[in-house]
Amino acid sequence: SMPSEMLLKIFSYLDAVSLLSLGCVNKRFYELANDNGIWLKLYSSSLNPKWKIWKMKSKQTDTFSLGCAALCDKKPGYWKKEYIFNQTSTFKTRVMQLVKFLDPYTGLPCKNKEAMKVSGLSWVIVLKDKNGKESVVEKPNLSFKDTSVTMLWYGTDWPCLDILSTLKLFGVTPLLPDQSRPPNKNGPRRFSLIAEYHLANLTESSVAVGADELVQLFSLSPGLLVGIWKEKNEIAFVMANLHYNHLLERSILGSATVQYTPPPNKPFLDDIDPEYGLHDYSLHLDLHGRNCMYLCGSFKCLFCRK
Repeated sequence: SMPSEMLLKIFSYLDAVSLLSLGCVNKRFYELANDNGIWLKLYSSSLNPKWKIWKMKSKQTDTFSLGCAALCDKKPGYWKKEYIFNQTSTFKTRVMQLVKFLDPYTGLPCKNKEAMKVSGLSWVIVLKDKNGKESVVEKPNLSFKDTSVTMLWYGTDWPCLDILSTLKLFGVTPLLPDQSRPPNKNGPRRFSLIAEYHLANLTESSVAVGADELVQLFSLSPGLLVGIWKEKNEIAFVMANLHYNHLLERSILGSATVQYTPPPNKPFLDDIDPEYGLHDYSLHLDLHGRNCMYLCGSFKCLFCRK
């Protein structure tokens, strides 16, 4: 086999995404792709030039004394973790800046759709059977409205409903987003858990909210609609409707096992009128189906009783 020194030389010309992909090939490639020298070079090149540890001289790469100390004192993979943390933190900050400003009528971010596009965000569902085997269903049909997005997954190769235990909805973003090229499905990705639903004994424990000759519809909270074939007792489709409120945060700031928890929102006390609670509410109502709008309007100066 090729000597490790030659492989390291080849690996040193690769970008971060390629290195992470190579690390999944086998144990040897994983260890070589964790080389601190390669990742320190990537890490330093991503910083402001005055902080760079590496500098180029003709065809050779020399390091400052700081670089030597950084290599000797750290465990393998340390600079890979530092690089990933630095890149993801910077990217999340940039995306969150896009949703900083809110629409005065809806209270929702003005640039929600733009932020989702910039982040490379997509959504997937993961079906888990009673033996622990997981099936990932990707590429939903998306329908963006003023205040929510509707996602539809359908196909012919769904696992049998009788063996399924849970369905999880995830937001998925590239681990290392690159604005110069579209997200790579086979590249490293980050999963953020949005919701988890229990499917065991679904047809027996839940009441169908609708049906036709072929399909029964079951509603699961929050915001999930599952279509079940009557004859086969298999999933026909899954539809999710998610409100834009904190949707971007829930889709990128959670983890694969823990949902994002929004900060507490405590309303201001209002004692102008002792018989009523808060005053001057604004309500935006958006009622629509998948292809048509039924009602859309804003209401101001509302109040509620205590």
